[in-house]
Amino acid sequence: MIVKRPVSTSLARAFFYIVLLSVLSTGIALLTLASSLRDAEAINVAGSLRMQSYRLGYDLQSGSPQLNAHRQLFQQTLRAAALDNLNAWYGPEAVKSRYAQLQANWPEMNARLAAGDLQWYQANINRYVDQIDLFVLALQHYAERKVMLVVAISLAGGIGIFTLVFFTLRRIRQQVVRPLNQLVLASQRIEHGQFDSPPLDTGLPNELGLLAQNFNQMAGELHKLYRSLETSVKEKTRDLHEANRRLQVLYQCSQALNTSQIDVHCFRHILQIVRRHEAAHYLELIVGENWRISEGERSDTLPVQILPVTMQDTVYGELHWQSQNAAGATPLASSISTMLGRGLYFNQAQKHFQQLLLVEERATIARELHDSLAQMLSYLRIQVVLLKRVVADENATAQTILADFTVALNDAWRQLRELLTTFRLTLQQTDLPSALREMLDSLQSQTSAKLTLDCRLSSLELDAQMQVHLLQIVREAVLNAIKHAEAREIAVSCVTSPDGDHTVHIHDNGIGIGEPNEPVGHYGLNIMRERAERLGGTLTFSQPLGGGTLVSVSFRSATNSENPAL
Repeated sequence: MIVKRPVSTSLARAFFYIVLLSVLSTGIALLTLASSLRDAEAINVAGSLRMQSYRLGYDLQSGSPQLNAHRQLFQQTLRAAALDNLNAWYGPEAVKSRYAQLQANWPEMNARLAAGDLQWYQANINRYVDQIDLFVLALQHYAERKVMLVVAISLAGGIGIFTLVFFTLRRIRQQVVRPLNQLVLASQRIEHGQFDSPPLDTGLPNELGLLAQNFNQMAGELHKLYRSLETSVKEKTRDLHEANRRLQVLYQCSQALNTSQIDVHCFRHILQIVRRHEAAHYLELIVGENWRISEGERSDTLPVQILPVTMQDTVYGELHWQSQNAAGATPLASSISTMLGRGLYFNQAQKHFQQLLLVEERATIARELHDSLAQMLSYLRIQVVLLKRVVADENATAQTILADFTVALNDAWRQLRELLTTFRLTLQQTDLPSALREMLDSLQSQTSAKLTLDCRLSSLELDAQMQVHLLQIVREAVLNAIKHAEAREIAVSCVTSPDGDHTVHIHDNGIGIGEPNEPVGHYGLNIMRERAERLGGTLTFSQPLGGGTLVSVSFRSATNSENPAL
Protein backbone atom coordinates (compact mmCIF):
# COMPACT_ATOMS: atom_id res chain seq x y z
CA MET A 1 0.00 0.00 0.00
CA ILE A 2 1.29 3.47 -0.99
CA VAL A 3 1.05 6.26 1.60
CA LYS A 4 -0.63 9.34 0.12
CA ARG A 5 0.55 11.84 2.71
CA PRO A 6 3.52 10.72 4.74
CA VAL A 7 3.84 12.26 8.18
CA SER A 8 7.36 13.44 7.41
CA THR A 9 6.15 15.26 4.29
CA SER A 10 3.29 16.90 6.17
CA LEU A 11 5.60 18.00 8.97
CA ALA A 12 8.22 19.24 6.49
CA ARG A 13 5.57 21.23 4.61
CA ALA A 14 4.26 22.77 7.81
CA PHE A 15 7.73 23.66 9.01
CA PHE A 16 8.53 25.09 5.56
CA TYR A 17 5.49 27.37 5.68
CA ILE A 18 6.33 28.46 9.22
CA VAL A 19 9.91 29.25 8.24
CA LEU A 20 8.77 30.97 5.05
CA LEU A 21 6.30 33.11 6.93
CA SER A 22 8.93 33.95 9.53
CA VAL A 23 11.43 34.89 6.82
CA LEU A 24 8.87 36.99 4.95
CA SER A 25 7.65 38.86 8.01
CA THR A 26 11.16 39.36 9.30
CA GLY A 27 12.44 40.39 5.86
CA ILE A 28 9.68 42.90 5.32
CA ALA A 29 10.19 44.30 8.80
CA LEU A 30 13.92 44.52 8.21
CA LEU A 31 13.41 46.26 4.85
CA THR A 32 10.99 48.67 6.46
CA LEU A 33 13.42 49.36 9.26
CA ALA A 34 16.23 49.72 6.71
CA SER A 35 14.22 52.34 4.84
CA SER A 36 13.73 54.22 8.10
CA LEU A 37 17.41 54.52 8.89
CA ARG A 38 17.58 58.18 7.59
CA ASP A 39 14.08 59.23 8.56
CA ALA A 40 15.34 60.90 11.74
CA GLU A 41 18.05 62.66 9.76
CA ALA A 42 15.47 63.87 7.25
CA ILE A 43 13.26 65.19 10.06
CA ASN A 44 16.21 66.98 11.64
CA VAL A 45 17.28 68.44 8.32
CA ALA A 46 13.73 69.55 7.58
CA GLY A 47 13.45 71.03 11.03
CA SER A 48 16.72 72.97 10.50
CA LEU A 49 15.19 74.60 7.40
CA ARG A 50 12.70 76.39 9.61
CA MET A 51 15.49 77.79 11.82
CA GLN A 52 17.55 78.77 8.77
CA SER A 53 14.54 80.58 7.30
CA TYR A 54 14.28 82.77 10.37
CA ARG A 55 18.07 83.31 10.39
CA LEU A 56 17.96 84.49 6.75
CA GLY A 57 15.25 86.99 7.71
CA TYR A 58 17.42 88.23 10.58
CA ASP A 59 20.48 88.53 8.29
CA LEU A 60 18.43 90.43 5.76
CA GLN A 61 17.05 92.81 8.35
CA SER A 62 20.45 93.41 10.01
CA GLY A 63 22.42 93.56 6.80
CA SER A 64 24.70 90.76 7.92
CA PRO A 65 27.59 90.00 5.61
CA GLN A 66 26.93 86.23 6.07
CA LEU A 67 23.60 86.41 4.24
CA ASN A 68 25.01 84.92 1.09
CA ALA A 69 26.79 82.14 2.99
CA HIS A 70 23.59 81.38 4.85
CA ARG A 71 21.63 81.33 1.56
CA GLN A 72 24.09 78.81 0.17
CA LEU A 73 23.80 76.69 3.32
CA PHE A 74 19.96 76.78 3.13
CA GLN A 75 20.07 75.66 -0.47
CA GLN A 76 22.48 72.83 0.36
CA THR A 77 20.29 71.77 3.26
CA LEU A 78 17.18 71.81 1.03
CA ARG A 79 18.97 69.52 -1.40
CA ALA A 80 20.52 67.23 1.27
CA ALA A 81 20.75 63.51 0.49
CA ALA A 82 18.46 62.59 3.40
CA LEU A 83 15.72 64.74 1.80
CA ASP A 84 16.52 63.72 -1.74
CA ASN A 85 15.89 60.04 -0.86
CA LEU A 86 12.30 60.96 -0.16
CA ASN A 87 11.68 61.00 -3.88
CA ALA A 88 12.15 57.20 -4.08
CA TRP A 89 9.33 55.10 -5.55
CA TYR A 90 8.21 53.77 -2.21
CA GLY A 91 7.99 57.29 -0.66
CA PRO A 92 4.49 58.61 0.10
CA GLU A 93 2.99 61.23 -2.22
CA ALA A 94 2.24 63.65 0.63
CA VAL A 95 5.90 63.82 1.56
CA LYS A 96 6.96 64.13 -2.05
CA SER A 97 4.47 66.95 -2.77
CA ARG A 98 5.45 68.87 0.37
CA TYR A 99 9.10 68.51 -0.50
CA ALA A 100 8.49 69.56 -4.11
CA GLN A 101 6.52 72.62 -2.93
CA LEU A 102 9.44 73.71 -0.73
CA GLN A 103 11.85 73.30 -3.59
CA ALA A 104 9.53 75.21 -5.92
CA ASN A 105 9.13 78.17 -3.54
CA TRP A 106 12.81 78.42 -2.69
CA PRO A 107 14.01 80.15 -5.89
CA GLU A 108 11.62 83.07 -5.33
CA MET A 109 12.65 83.25 -1.69
CA ASN A 110 16.27 83.16 -2.67
CA ALA A 111 15.79 85.95 -5.27
CA ARG A 112 14.03 88.23 -2.76
CA LEU A 113 16.86 87.64 -0.32
CA ALA A 114 19.44 88.47 -2.94
CA ALA A 115 17.50 91.62 -3.86
CA GLY A 116 17.27 92.62 -0.21
CA ASP A 117 13.42 92.79 -0.34
CA LEU A 118 12.90 92.68 3.39
CA GLN A 119 9.26 93.69 3.29
CA TRP A 120 8.22 90.86 0.94
CA TYR A 121 10.34 88.35 2.84
CA GLN A 122 8.78 89.29 6.13
CA ALA A 123 5.33 89.08 4.56
CA ASN A 124 5.92 85.53 3.14
CA ILE A 125 8.29 83.99 5.63
CA ASN A 126 5.54 82.73 7.85
CA ARG A 127 3.78 81.03 4.94
CA TYR A 128 7.03 79.35 3.90
CA VAL A 129 7.77 78.24 7.48
CA ASP A 130 4.27 76.79 7.62
CA GLN A 131 5.09 74.76 4.50
CA ILE A 132 8.26 73.57 6.22
CA ASP A 133 6.20 72.58 9.28
CA LEU A 134 3.76 70.71 7.10
CA PHE A 135 6.70 68.95 5.45
CA VAL A 136 8.19 68.01 8.82
CA LEU A 137 4.75 66.79 9.95
CA ALA A 138 4.45 64.69 6.80
CA LEU A 139 7.89 63.20 7.49
CA GLN A 140 6.83 62.43 11.06
CA HIS A 141 3.65 60.72 9.88
CA TYR A 142 5.69 58.80 7.29
CA ALA A 143 8.09 57.56 9.97
CA GLU A 144 5.21 56.66 12.25
CA ARG A 145 3.50 54.71 9.46
CA LYS A 146 6.72 52.75 8.92
CA VAL A 147 6.84 51.87 12.59
CA MET A 148 3.18 50.87 12.52
CA LEU A 149 3.86 48.85 9.39
CA VAL A 150 6.70 47.02 11.11
CA VAL A 151 4.46 46.37 14.09
CA ALA A 152 1.65 45.21 11.83
CA ILE A 153 3.96 42.96 9.85
CA SER A 154 5.40 41.54 13.05
CA LEU A 155 1.93 40.94 14.45
CA ALA A 156 0.71 39.45 11.20
CA GLY A 157 3.79 37.23 11.02
CA GLY A 158 3.39 36.20 14.65
CA ILE A 159 -0.30 35.49 14.15
CA GLY A 160 0.42 33.60 10.96
CA ILE A 161 3.16 31.57 12.62
CA PHE A 162 0.94 30.88 15.63
CA THR A 163 -1.89 29.87 13.32
CA LEU A 164 0.38 27.56 11.36
CA VAL A 165 1.78 26.08 14.57
CA PHE A 166 -1.73 25.66 15.97
CA PHE A 167 -3.05 23.91 12.89
CA THR A 168 0.16 21.89 12.58
CA LEU A 169 -0.10 20.74 16.20
CA ARG A 170 -3.81 20.08 15.71
CA ARG A 171 -3.08 18.07 12.59
CA ILE A 172 -0.27 16.23 14.39
CA ARG A 173 -2.63 15.54 17.29
CA GLN A 174 -5.36 14.26 14.99
CA GLN A 175 -3.17 12.30 12.60
CA VAL A 176 -0.23 11.31 14.80
CA VAL A 177 -0.76 11.68 18.54
CA ARG A 178 -4.32 10.36 18.71
CA PRO A 179 -3.64 7.34 16.46
CA LEU A 180 -0.48 6.62 18.45
CA ASN A 181 -2.44 6.80 21.71
CA GLN A 182 -5.02 4.46 20.23
CA LEU A 183 -2.23 2.12 19.18
CA VAL A 184 -0.72 2.23 22.67
CA LEU A 185 -4.12 1.58 24.29
CA ALA A 186 -4.88 -1.25 21.87
CA SER A 187 -1.41 -2.73 22.49
CA GLN A 188 -1.95 -2.58 26.25
CA ARG A 189 -5.34 -4.27 25.91
CA ILE A 190 -3.84 -6.95 23.69
CA GLU A 191 -1.05 -7.37 26.25
CA HIS A 192 -3.74 -8.24 28.83
CA GLY A 193 -5.49 -10.57 26.41
CA GLN A 194 -8.33 -8.16 25.54
CA PHE A 195 -9.03 -8.11 21.81
CA ASP A 196 -12.41 -6.30 21.95
CA SER A 197 -11.01 -2.77 21.57
CA PRO A 198 -12.56 -0.59 18.81
CA PRO A 199 -10.79 -0.92 15.45
CA LEU A 200 -8.23 1.75 14.68
CA ASP A 201 -8.82 4.49 12.11
CA THR A 202 -7.49 3.18 8.82
CA GLY A 203 -8.66 6.20 6.80
CA LEU A 204 -5.61 8.32 7.59
CA PRO A 205 -3.55 9.01 4.45
CA ASN A 206 -0.22 8.70 6.29
CA GLU A 207 1.94 5.93 7.69
CA LEU A 208 -0.22 5.68 10.79
CA GLY A 209 -3.23 4.80 8.65
CA LEU A 210 -1.21 2.00 7.07
CA LEU A 211 0.07 1.04 10.52
CA ALA A 212 -3.51 1.01 11.88
CA GLN A 213 -4.63 -1.20 9.02
CA ASN A 214 -1.76 -3.62 9.59
CA PHE A 215 -2.32 -3.47 13.35
CA ASN A 216 -6.00 -4.34 12.91
CA GLN A 217 -5.03 -7.28 10.74
CA MET A 218 -2.37 -8.30 13.24
CA ALA A 219 -4.83 -7.97 16.13
CA GLY A 220 -7.31 -10.13 14.26
CA GLU A 221 -4.70 -12.77 13.58
CA LEU A 222 -3.49 -12.58 17.19
CA HIS A 223 -7.08 -12.95 18.38
CA LYS A 224 -7.49 -16.07 16.27
CA LEU A 225 -4.15 -17.42 17.43
CA TYR A 226 -4.93 -16.52 21.06
CA ARG A 227 -8.29 -18.27 20.89
CA SER A 228 -6.67 -21.20 19.17
CA LEU A 229 -3.96 -21.22 21.82
CA GLU A 230 -6.57 -21.02 24.59
CA THR A 231 -8.40 -23.94 23.00
CA SER A 232 -5.14 -25.85 22.69
CA VAL A 233 -4.25 -25.06 26.30
CA LYS A 234 -7.67 -26.20 27.47
CA GLU A 235 -7.33 -29.38 25.42
CA LYS A 236 -3.81 -29.96 26.73
CA THR A 237 -4.98 -29.27 30.28
CA ARG A 238 -7.87 -31.66 29.81
CA ASP A 239 -5.50 -34.20 28.33
CA LEU A 240 -3.10 -33.72 31.25
CA HIS A 241 -5.93 -34.19 33.74
CA GLU A 242 -7.03 -37.26 31.85
CA ALA A 243 -3.45 -38.52 31.72
CA ASN A 244 -3.05 -37.85 35.44
CA ARG A 245 -6.27 -39.74 36.12
CA ARG A 246 -5.08 -42.61 33.95
CA LEU A 247 -1.75 -42.61 35.75
CA GLN A 248 -3.51 -42.75 39.09
CA VAL A 249 -5.64 -45.64 37.87
CA LEU A 250 -2.60 -47.43 36.45
CA TYR A 251 -0.64 -46.80 39.65
CA GLN A 252 -3.41 -48.22 41.82
CA CYS A 253 -3.77 -51.17 39.44
CA SER A 254 -0.02 -51.79 39.57
CA GLN A 255 -0.24 -51.65 43.36
CA ALA A 256 -3.01 -54.23 43.21
CA LEU A 257 -0.62 -56.56 41.36
CA ASN A 258 2.25 -55.77 43.72
CA THR A 259 1.49 -58.71 45.99
CA SER A 260 3.29 -61.90 46.85
CA GLN A 261 0.45 -63.97 45.39
CA ILE A 262 -1.34 -62.87 42.23
CA ASP A 263 -4.78 -64.46 42.12
CA VAL A 264 -8.30 -63.75 40.97
CA HIS A 265 -8.79 -61.25 43.81
CA CYS A 266 -6.08 -59.06 42.25
CA PHE A 267 -7.77 -59.11 38.85
CA ARG A 268 -11.16 -58.31 40.36
CA HIS A 269 -9.59 -55.48 42.36
CA ILE A 270 -8.14 -54.02 39.17
CA LEU A 271 -11.54 -54.04 37.47
CA GLN A 272 -13.07 -52.40 40.53
CA ILE A 273 -10.42 -49.65 40.49
CA VAL A 274 -11.03 -48.90 36.82
CA ARG A 275 -14.78 -48.76 37.26
CA ARG A 276 -14.52 -46.71 40.49
CA HIS A 277 -12.60 -44.01 38.61
CA GLU A 278 -15.35 -43.98 35.97
CA ALA A 279 -12.91 -44.99 33.29
CA ALA A 280 -15.41 -47.58 32.07
CA HIS A 281 -19.08 -48.31 32.64
CA TYR A 282 -18.73 -52.07 32.42
CA LEU A 283 -15.69 -54.39 32.37
CA GLU A 284 -15.38 -58.10 31.88
CA LEU A 285 -12.21 -60.18 31.86
CA ILE A 286 -12.49 -63.46 29.96
CA VAL A 287 -9.69 -66.03 30.20
CA GLY A 288 -10.14 -69.06 28.02
CA GLU A 289 -13.64 -70.45 27.67
CA ASN A 290 -14.33 -71.30 31.27
CA TRP A 291 -13.44 -68.31 33.42
CA ARG A 292 -14.62 -64.73 33.52
CA ILE A 293 -15.13 -61.94 36.03
CA SER A 294 -17.02 -58.70 35.51
CA GLU A 295 -17.70 -55.36 37.19
CA GLY A 296 -20.64 -53.07 36.54
CA GLU A 297 -23.81 -53.64 34.62
CA ARG A 298 -23.74 -54.28 30.93
CA SER A 299 -25.63 -51.72 28.85
CA ASP A 300 -27.63 -52.64 25.79
CA THR A 301 -27.20 -49.18 24.27
CA LEU A 302 -23.41 -48.89 24.45
CA PRO A 303 -21.15 -50.80 22.07
CA VAL A 304 -18.90 -53.45 23.58
CA GLN A 305 -15.20 -52.78 23.01
CA ILE A 306 -12.86 -55.77 22.94
CA LEU A 307 -9.12 -55.75 23.62
CA PRO A 308 -6.84 -58.80 23.69
CA VAL A 309 -5.10 -59.55 26.98
CA THR A 310 -1.57 -60.41 25.91
CA MET A 311 1.94 -60.72 27.24
CA GLN A 312 5.00 -61.39 25.07
CA ASP A 313 2.84 -62.26 22.04
CA THR A 314 0.84 -64.76 24.10
CA VAL A 315 -2.92 -64.16 24.18
CA TYR A 316 -4.38 -65.07 27.56
CA GLY A 317 -7.90 -63.78 27.06
CA GLU A 318 -9.99 -60.73 26.23
CA LEU A 319 -11.07 -57.58 28.02
CA HIS A 320 -14.60 -56.49 27.19
CA TRP A 321 -15.60 -52.98 28.25
CA GLN A 322 -18.20 -50.29 27.70
CA SER A 323 -17.77 -46.55 28.22
CA GLN A 324 -19.65 -43.34 27.48
CA ASN A 325 -16.42 -41.96 25.99
CA ALA A 326 -14.94 -44.93 24.20
CA ALA A 327 -12.33 -42.88 22.31
CA GLY A 328 -11.02 -41.23 25.50
CA ALA A 329 -11.04 -44.48 27.50
CA THR A 330 -9.32 -46.60 24.83
CA PRO A 331 -5.69 -45.73 25.85
CA LEU A 332 -6.43 -46.54 29.50
CA ALA A 333 -8.26 -49.74 28.58
CA SER A 334 -5.33 -50.76 26.39
CA SER A 335 -2.90 -50.19 29.28
CA ILE A 336 -5.18 -52.11 31.64
CA SER A 337 -5.38 -55.05 29.22
CA THR A 338 -1.57 -55.08 29.02
CA MET A 339 -1.36 -54.97 32.82
CA LEU A 340 -3.88 -57.80 33.12
CA GLY A 341 -1.85 -59.80 30.61
CA ARG A 342 1.27 -59.25 32.69
CA GLY A 343 -0.68 -60.26 35.79
CA LEU A 344 -1.90 -63.47 34.14
CA TYR A 345 1.63 -64.18 33.00
CA PHE A 346 3.01 -63.80 36.51
CA ASN A 347 0.08 -65.80 37.90
CA GLN A 348 1.03 -68.71 35.68
CA ALA A 349 4.70 -68.19 36.49
CA GLN A 350 4.00 -68.21 40.22
CA LYS A 351 1.79 -71.27 39.86
CA HIS A 352 4.39 -73.02 37.79
CA PHE A 353 7.04 -72.17 40.37
CA GLN A 354 4.84 -73.50 43.16
CA GLN A 355 4.17 -76.63 41.15
CA LEU A 356 7.88 -77.10 40.65
CA LEU A 357 8.39 -76.75 44.40
CA LEU A 358 5.69 -79.34 45.08
CA VAL A 359 7.02 -81.70 42.45
CA GLU A 360 10.54 -81.27 43.78
CA GLU A 361 9.32 -81.95 47.32
CA ARG A 362 7.50 -85.09 46.21
CA ALA A 363 10.50 -86.20 44.16
CA THR A 364 12.65 -85.77 47.26
CA ILE A 365 10.20 -87.91 49.27
CA ALA A 366 10.20 -90.49 46.46
CA ARG A 367 13.97 -90.62 46.50
CA GLU A 368 13.99 -91.00 50.27
CA LEU A 369 11.42 -93.82 50.06
CA HIS A 370 13.33 -95.51 47.26
CA ASP A 371 16.63 -95.27 49.09
CA SER A 372 15.25 -96.47 52.41
CA LEU A 373 11.94 -98.34 52.41
CA ALA A 374 12.24 -99.69 48.85
CA GLN A 375 15.70 -101.01 49.56
CA MET A 376 14.47 -102.63 52.77
CA LEU A 377 11.48 -104.25 51.02
CA SER A 378 13.76 -105.59 48.30
CA TYR A 379 16.07 -107.04 50.93
CA LEU A 380 13.11 -108.67 52.72
CA ARG A 381 11.87 -110.16 49.46
CA ILE A 382 15.30 -111.71 48.87
CA GLN A 383 15.42 -113.02 52.42
CA VAL A 384 11.95 -114.58 52.03
CA VAL A 385 13.08 -116.39 48.89
CA LEU A 386 16.15 -117.68 50.70
CA LEU A 387 14.02 -118.72 53.66
CA LYS A 388 11.70 -120.71 51.39
CA ARG A 389 14.68 -122.69 50.20
CA VAL A 390 15.81 -123.71 53.66
CA VAL A 391 12.38 -124.57 55.04
CA ALA A 392 11.32 -128.11 54.30
CA ASP A 393 8.29 -128.64 52.16
CA GLU A 394 6.87 -131.03 54.78
CA ASN A 395 6.55 -128.15 57.23
CA ALA A 396 3.11 -127.03 56.05
CA THR A 397 2.69 -124.49 58.77
CA ALA A 398 5.91 -122.72 57.95
CA GLN A 399 5.13 -122.80 54.22
CA THR A 400 1.73 -121.23 54.86
CA ILE A 401 3.27 -118.46 56.93
CA LEU A 402 5.93 -117.84 54.25
CA ALA A 403 3.27 -117.73 51.53
CA ASP A 404 1.20 -115.13 53.43
CA PHE A 405 4.34 -113.14 54.19
CA THR A 406 5.31 -113.23 50.52
CA VAL A 407 1.86 -111.98 49.42
CA ALA A 408 1.90 -109.18 51.99
CA LEU A 409 5.44 -108.23 51.06
CA ASN A 410 4.59 -108.14 47.35
CA ASP A 411 1.51 -106.01 48.07
CA ALA A 412 3.64 -103.63 50.08
CA TRP A 413 6.19 -103.50 47.27
CA ARG A 414 3.46 -102.81 44.71
CA GLN A 415 1.88 -100.08 46.87
CA LEU A 416 5.29 -98.51 47.37
CA ARG A 417 5.89 -98.46 43.61
CA GLU A 418 2.53 -96.77 43.11
CA LEU A 419 3.37 -94.21 45.74
CA LEU A 420 6.75 -93.59 44.12
CA THR A 421 5.04 -93.19 40.75
CA THR A 422 2.60 -90.72 42.32
CA PHE A 423 5.32 -88.73 44.00
CA ARG A 424 7.31 -88.61 40.77
CA LEU A 425 4.46 -86.93 38.89
CA THR A 426 5.86 -84.12 36.70
CA LEU A 427 3.90 -81.18 35.25
CA GLN A 428 4.97 -79.16 32.23
CA GLN A 429 1.75 -77.11 31.97
CA THR A 430 0.52 -74.50 34.42
CA ASP A 431 -3.13 -74.33 33.37
CA LEU A 432 -5.45 -77.12 34.46
CA PRO A 433 -6.87 -78.16 31.06
CA SER A 434 -3.40 -78.54 29.53
CA ALA A 435 -2.10 -80.37 32.61
CA LEU A 436 -5.03 -82.80 32.51
CA ARG A 437 -4.52 -83.36 28.80
CA GLU A 438 -0.81 -83.99 29.35
CA MET A 439 -1.56 -86.50 32.11
CA LEU A 440 -4.22 -88.35 30.10
CA ASP A 441 -1.90 -88.54 27.11
CA SER A 442 0.72 -90.19 29.32
CA LEU A 443 -1.87 -92.73 30.58
CA GLN A 444 -3.30 -93.45 27.12
CA SER A 445 -0.35 -95.74 26.37
CA GLN A 446 -1.35 -97.99 29.28
CA THR A 447 -4.87 -98.84 28.03
CA SER A 448 -6.89 -99.51 24.92
CA ALA A 449 -9.81 -97.56 26.33
CA LYS A 450 -10.53 -94.13 24.89
CA LEU A 451 -9.64 -91.30 27.24
CA THR A 452 -11.62 -88.05 26.72
CA LEU A 453 -11.47 -84.72 28.46
CA ASP A 454 -14.00 -81.90 28.83
CA CYS A 455 -12.56 -79.28 31.17
CA ARG A 456 -14.57 -76.12 31.74
CA LEU A 457 -12.81 -75.27 34.96
CA SER A 458 -10.24 -72.45 34.70
CA SER A 459 -6.88 -72.87 36.34
CA LEU A 460 -7.27 -69.33 37.74
CA GLU A 461 -9.78 -70.77 40.20
CA LEU A 462 -7.08 -73.02 41.71
CA ASP A 463 -3.76 -72.43 43.33
CA ALA A 464 -0.80 -74.71 42.69
CA GLN A 465 -1.42 -77.13 45.56
CA MET A 466 -5.14 -77.46 44.78
CA GLN A 467 -4.29 -78.14 41.15
CA VAL A 468 -1.76 -80.84 42.13
CA HIS A 469 -4.26 -82.51 44.48
CA LEU A 470 -6.94 -82.45 41.80
CA LEU A 471 -4.55 -83.90 39.20
CA GLN A 472 -3.58 -86.70 41.62
CA ILE A 473 -7.23 -87.55 42.29
CA VAL A 474 -8.04 -87.68 38.57
CA ARG A 475 -4.91 -89.72 37.86
CA GLU A 476 -5.71 -92.23 40.61
CA ALA A 477 -9.33 -92.57 39.45
CA VAL A 478 -8.30 -93.05 35.80
CA LEU A 479 -5.64 -95.63 36.81
CA ASN A 480 -8.23 -97.55 38.85
CA ALA A 481 -10.57 -97.55 35.85
CA ILE A 482 -7.75 -98.75 33.57
CA LYS A 483 -6.74 -101.54 35.97
CA HIS A 484 -10.09 -102.77 37.29
CA ALA A 485 -13.06 -101.48 35.23
CA GLU A 486 -12.30 -103.19 31.88
CA ALA A 487 -13.83 -100.07 30.31
CA ARG A 488 -13.85 -99.09 26.65
CA GLU A 489 -14.13 -95.37 27.37
CA ILE A 490 -13.08 -93.23 30.30
CA ALA A 491 -14.32 -89.61 30.33
CA VAL A 492 -13.07 -86.82 32.54
CA SER A 493 -15.21 -83.67 32.82
CA CYS A 494 -14.79 -80.53 34.95
CA VAL A 495 -17.70 -78.12 35.39
CA THR A 496 -18.51 -75.06 37.50
CA SER A 497 -22.04 -74.37 38.70
CA PRO A 498 -23.48 -70.84 38.73
CA ASP A 499 -23.10 -70.67 42.51
CA GLY A 500 -19.33 -71.23 42.22
CA ASP A 501 -19.16 -74.97 43.12
CA HIS A 502 -16.71 -77.00 41.07
CA THR A 503 -17.21 -80.68 40.25
CA VAL A 504 -14.87 -83.11 38.54
CA HIS A 505 -16.37 -86.37 37.16
CA ILE A 506 -14.40 -89.47 36.14
CA HIS A 507 -16.85 -91.78 34.36
CA ASP A 508 -16.11 -95.15 32.79
CA ASN A 509 -18.39 -97.68 31.09
CA GLY A 510 -16.73 -100.68 32.67
CA ILE A 511 -17.99 -103.42 34.98
CA GLY A 512 -18.75 -100.98 37.77
CA ILE A 513 -17.48 -100.70 41.28
CA GLY A 514 -18.89 -102.60 44.20
CA GLU A 515 -18.62 -101.25 47.67
CA PRO A 516 -16.11 -98.38 47.64
CA ASN A 517 -14.07 -99.98 50.37
CA GLU A 518 -10.32 -100.23 50.29
CA PRO A 519 -9.01 -103.85 50.20
CA VAL A 520 -6.59 -104.88 52.88
CA GLY A 521 -3.15 -103.57 52.05
CA HIS A 522 -4.43 -100.97 49.53
CA TYR A 523 -4.53 -97.22 50.28
CA GLY A 524 -5.37 -95.54 46.94
CA LEU A 525 -8.99 -94.71 47.76
CA ASN A 526 -8.12 -93.41 51.19
CA ILE A 527 -5.45 -91.17 49.69
CA MET A 528 -8.00 -89.85 47.19
CA ARG A 529 -10.41 -89.04 50.02
CA GLU A 530 -7.69 -87.25 51.94
CA ARG A 531 -6.82 -85.19 48.89
CA ALA A 532 -10.48 -84.28 48.42
CA GLU A 533 -10.61 -83.14 52.02
CA ARG A 534 -7.56 -80.99 51.47
CA LEU A 535 -9.40 -79.39 48.56
CA GLY A 536 -12.18 -78.57 51.00
CA GLY A 537 -14.56 -80.90 49.16
CA THR A 538 -15.92 -84.42 49.09
CA LEU A 539 -15.21 -87.58 47.07
CA THR A 540 -18.11 -89.86 46.05
CA PHE A 541 -18.40 -93.14 44.14
CA SER A 542 -21.57 -94.17 42.33
CA GLN A 543 -22.89 -96.43 39.61
CA PRO A 544 -24.87 -94.58 36.93
CA LEU A 545 -27.95 -96.14 35.36
CA GLY A 546 -26.07 -96.76 32.16
CA GLY A 547 -23.47 -98.80 33.98
CA GLY A 548 -19.87 -98.26 34.84
CA THR A 549 -18.46 -96.15 37.65
CA LEU A 550 -18.73 -92.45 38.37
CA VAL A 551 -16.14 -90.84 40.65
CA SER A 552 -17.05 -87.26 41.61
CA VAL A 553 -15.06 -84.58 43.44
CA SER A 554 -16.96 -81.47 44.56
CA PHE A 555 -15.25 -78.42 46.09
CA ARG A 556 -15.13 -74.64 46.14
CA SER A 557 -12.09 -72.69 44.97
CA ALA A 558 -10.14 -70.12 46.93
CA THR A 559 -11.99 -67.34 45.08
CA ASN A 560 -15.29 -68.47 46.57
CA SER A 561 -14.29 -69.75 50.02
CA GLU A 562 -11.37 -69.80 52.34
CA ASN A 563 -9.01 -72.62 51.50
CA PRO A 564 -8.11 -75.10 54.20
CA ALA A 565 -4.48 -75.71 54.97
CA LEU A 566 -2.99 -77.77 52.20
